Amino acid sequence: MARGAHTHLNNLLGLRHAAKDIELFSRRRSRSQLAGGSKTLFRGRGLEFEEVRHYQAGDELRAIDWRVTARTGIAHTKLFREERERPVFLLVDQRRSMAFGSRCCFKSVQAAEVAALLSWAALDHNDRIGGLIFNEQRHIDIRPARNRGAALHMLKALDTFSNELIAKPARSIAEPAATKTTPTAINLEQMLVELRRVARPGSAVFIGSDFIDFDDACIKQLHQLARHCDINAILIYDPMEQNLPAQGAMAFTDGAQRRILNTSARGLRRDFSALFSQRIDNTRTALLRLGIELNILSTDSDALSALTSWYRSGRNQPTRAGLHQPTDSSDSKNPLGRAPGSAAS
Repeated sequence: MARGAHTHLNNLLGLRHAAKDIELFSRRRSRSQLAGGSKTLFRGRGLEFEEVRHYQAGDELRAIDWRVTARTGIAHTKLFREERERPVFLLVDQRRSMAFGSRCCFKSVQAAEVAALLSWAALDHNDRIGGLIFNEQRHIDIRPARNRGAALHMLKALDTFSNELIAKPARSIAEPAATKTTPTAINLEQMLVELRRVARPGSAVFIGSDFIDFDDACIKQLHQLARHCDINAILIYDPMEQNLPAQGAMAFTDGAQRRILNTSARGLRRDFSALFSQRIDNTRTALLRLGIELNILSTDSDALSALTSWYRSGRNQPTRAGLHQPTDSSDSKNPLGRAPGSAAS
């Protein structure tokens, strides 16, 4: 389970063996046209035998099963399970809104651990791994590759971006050579535009963010992206964002402004929880219309247990509505985490 306000590179590296229990893909039809190591519903020239059927016009002669043909007197053709490549692309939010946590870790740390687990799981599945990691000032583009170096590059970038969130203002951090800068604050829509540019058709896209600025512009970009890629959205939140603790006067700040609120007021806590629930419901509904899978993860939940639960054989199949019901691994009966009124530590 993730801990603390910043990541530790050694911890991210240590997740490699634990990620072997995560099965990112079930036997769904792949959209990628590149040969690779992922089994798909396509049938063709592969390594795994599928079935024998009657010969049809256009079938290759070398695929004829001569034994079955001789026994039945009717030409039969062997079919094999074709293998396709399935690149995995991660979009990881490391902006200031992610630098918050009241229980086990910051949202930024949880997002980094989720991305690390997905990276190792993809590499273990022999898939290409790449991604975009971003904050308000810049982003780094890691092009997909099928080697350990790509995963290490991803982990190093995650560690750098996560630790910059809690760095002191006077501290100077050198930017990676591949990092791109922008004069304006980066938002989620801009990164989805960039994601559409770099993610190849057939890619499995995983988005880890608090979706704090998710709006109609983001929906438009996701609609275009979902036409060619399989998208999984992981919304990361902290329990205090769902329920304020009844602890009297408390100071809150967004890094620029500071306010004192009386959290003992029931009306304030009720309205606060209602706004959070409404934001989650709106996000879920918008993604559901696009057929995008939404999973919700709290900072006090174990990322490995959650990913293993979401992505295992038979669980990541779409339901009749287009996706399975999202759950938080900490409480399957309450997808948003804890019951109202729970106190933060």
